[in-house]
Amino acid sequence: MDVRSHTLDRIRRFFSGGLDVVELAGLLVIAFATTVASFQEVAGMIAAQRVSLADLLLLFLYLEVLAMIGQYFKSGHVPVRYPLYIAMVALARYLILDVKNLTEWRMLAVAAAGVLVLRYGHVRFPYPEDQPGSSASKPYVRQ
Repeated sequence: MDVRSHTLDRIRRFFSGGLDVVELAGLLVIAFATTVASFQEVAGMIAAQRVSLADLLLLFLYLEVLAMIGQYFKSGHVPVRYPLYIAMVALARYLILDVKNLTEWRMLAVAAAGVLVLRYGHVRFPYPEDQPGSSASKPYVRQ
């Protein structure tokens, strides 16, 4: 029994280490591709001699992806808020780019989805300072 348990433990560690390497490689590929896409977007803006709100939102999306990767490297996990923020900026960009092609109902649906995403994130994953009883949530009283 002891030999079998030791062997299974070694196999688990081997595969866990392998998955860590694959995860690290994937994050590096995503970071590199996001950086290249950012430079391509800036080059396109320079070539067009014009910057639109859609361009800025796209660059902001790229920065949020890089920040999410950086947060993962620093802490080993990604707070749920990062993907929610990325989703909100993506929805805003979609509304800005396709406003001419959207029906009223579709526009309302996208806006409602954005509000639901924000509200869900705020209620389900509140900031520590938003928690009841934290010192940041108490009103400031001058002594």
